[in-house]
Amino acid sequence: MIAALILFCLLFLLLIRVPVAFAIGGLGLGLLVLGGFSPIMVPQSLYSTMDSFELLAVPMFLLMSNILLKGGIGKDLFAAVQSWLGHWPGGLGVAAIVSCAIFAAISGSSVATAATIGNVAIHEMTSRGYARPFVLGLVAAGGTLGILIPPSIPLIIYGIVTEESIVSLFLAGIGPGLFLAGMFIVFSMLYAKFGKSYIPVPKASWAERRSASLLALPTVILAGIVIGGIYAGWFTPSESAGIGFAVSLIIVYGMKRMTWAKLQEAVMSSMKTTVTIFLIVAGAKIFGKAITLYRIPQDISVLITSTISDPSFFILIVCIVLLIMGFFLESLSMLLIMVPVLYPSLSVMGIDPIWFGILFVVMIEAALITPPVGLNLFVIQAVGKAPLSEVVRGVWPFVIILLGTAALLWYVPDLALFVPYKFDRFLQDAMCWFALCK
Repeated sequence: MIAALILFCLLFLLLIRVPVAFAIGGLGLGLLVLGGFSPIMVPQSLYSTMDSFELLAVPMFLLMSNILLKGGIGKDLFAAVQSWLGHWPGGLGVAAIVSCAIFAAISGSSVATAATIGNVAIHEMTSRGYARPFVLGLVAAGGTLGILIPPSIPLIIYGIVTEESIVSLFLAGIGPGLFLAGMFIVFSMLYAKFGKSYIPVPKASWAERRSASLLALPTVILAGIVIGGIYAGWFTPSESAGIGFAVSLIIVYGMKRMTWAKLQEAVMSSMKTTVTIFLIVAGAKIFGKAITLYRIPQDISVLITSTISDPSFFILIVCIVLLIMGFFLESLSMLLIMVPVLYPSLSVMGIDPIWFGILFVVMIEAALITPPVGLNLFVIQAVGKAPLSEVVRGVWPFVIILLGTAALLWYVPDLALFVPYKFDRFLQDAMCWFALCK
């Protein structure tokens, strides 16, 4: 009864458009006071939230992505990929998705990925006869790769909330991220093959390919440093973000693409987003503390395990709830509200928390492109100067692909778990086999 009342109050606050951070934080404070608990827990929770080395990765990755955005790196990246793949059937769509995947491996942000690649790809594709709703939907969906292919800001937050390894979460995101990118590419090629409206792009010359690739090479190296350094154990995700930020500055200033005014804009944009994220995290920390003291997560866990014995049914219910919540809440709010409640049930159900984190992010990706609150819809609407209805018409095939990937994750958990748990052993076995063959 108490849990239902708290949920009603939270939904009411969100429906009357109270900012998410203040809705969940204020409700948490109210619960502490009404429950007779000391309000001193609030500043303690706020301090413990901000005093986190792992959270340093968030502003650093945001700074890096905004600097690359202001430096026009997305244009170079798209031009290079297009020079190699543009002449394929649906080649511009393929180039857009590959560019999104590479930029996602740098930025950790879906908004930055969608905005960066969308600025270039939308005009290029529509001028070649691609249907505008398809183009808008493709770039909006491609942008969601920014929160699955590591580094990923939601995976950092998930790791902090659950105290799971952020490196393992990053590695687990590689397989599903590449699989989703591949599915988007296949759909683009099939769309071009069976649709007759687009105009094929002529094959680029080797000179054009070489010139475009040289311009994009620093971006690819940056992605390799960020991801390779984390996987090799050379530095932590937070250190990787700092190194990536420094290298991105070197790249844009070396290419003479950055001015003091642009740097100020990038810093201010990153600061605003960081403050928003930190406020939501702090509010969620207070709310999480309150519902824990009321034993709501424990009671929900007991209720789930006593009424739902099948992990498959549990995952199905969670996915349905997340899909519905995605119509009304933005992605980070979904994560911070739901994970503290659901996490205690995972061990009882025998569900791997790393795998669950990836599934959760895939469902968040679907929320990013579903109306009425899908953030990427509004980003692409602004970038493409299109009505929202046109963007929504184009994203539905990609929502279905995302939901299909979530289902596949259940039936093939190694899609997420192979890299963090089995890839090292696979490499060792392959090296031994190669040595024996020699």
